[in-house]
Amino acid sequence: MNQKNEKMKLLIVSSVVFVLILIGSLASILFPGTTFALIIENSIGKFFNIINFITNHYVTILESITIVIFVWVLNKVLQFLIVLMTNKKNRSMTLGKLFGSIVRYLSFIIAVFLILFAWGVQTPTLLAGAGILGLAISFGAQSLIEDIFAGLFIIFEKQFVVGDIIQIGSHRGIVKEIGIRITKVEDMNGDVLIINNSDVRGAINTSVNPSVSMCMISIEYGSDLKKIEKIIIENLESIKKNIPEIIEGPYYDGLESLADSSIVIRVSAKTDELYKNKVRRALNRELILIFEKNSINIPFPQLVIHREDEKKDHS
Repeated sequence: MNQKNEKMKLLIVSSVVFVLILIGSLASILFPGTTFALIIENSIGKFFNIINFITNHYVTILESITIVIFVWVLNKVLQFLIVLMTNKKNRSMTLGKLFGSIVRYLSFIIAVFLILFAWGVQTPTLLAGAGILGLAISFGAQSLIEDIFAGLFIIFEKQFVVGDIIQIGSHRGIVKEIGIRITKVEDMNGDVLIINNSDVRGAINTSVNPSVSMCMISIEYGSDLKKIEKIIIENLESIKKNIPEIIEGPYYDGLESLADSSIVIRVSAKTDELYKNKVRRALNRELILIFEKNSINIPFPQLVIHREDEKKDHS
């Protein structure tokens, strides 16, 4: 209901503005030489006579349009050059995105000043005023300055780069963008965390070194442990061939624990953090197939229940 009301208000305001523009622009044409046309020209026409405004300032309008097109083209060319100069390495991509963001902001600022100059605004005075205004704003925009400096430190200290997998608090995902003010991290569900650079504290970068994927698998207590260990070790090379994402390993790590109804053994491998879960699932699959091929049983959890009536029968 609120959205419908907002649309209705927008429609009414737009209609009123359109009517004012229409009256202000066409009053002298529709009612030439009349008192009504004179009143309109001296009131609404000063602000809404679009035809008169375009007629008197068409050169400046064309100049402004030319400036916008030129700055837009220049921005696109510089963005293209940045892409060409940055390779696909994570650090280079991060710097490319940062410089692209800086170029985008500078292009907008330059376009604004050039258009104001075209309309007769004294830009040196405007720059001096902007400097004073910027100094005043800086005292109230400390968080913005903190975000900018924090982003620069993140990049130049190589804390993490675009493509790294990091964890900030409970959110874990791939770094998609490091901007002047914010950092974007996308998790495995596609949810994007947008966080100010100054709020990135205690981030865990899991992409610095290869990650370990572990597979825990159980065998029966009565099984021939030495035989099973020999079978696993003999098949490690074939497991690696079947899982191309493995960087190091796989390794047989021995007995992990002695559970209630089984012996738990562990096999691990090192891989890129991006493929950690994929390699773990693949290890599970390979070991299950090896166990089935060699008739090695995987026990089910067992629970022994003693019934009270059975005790009475025995007594």
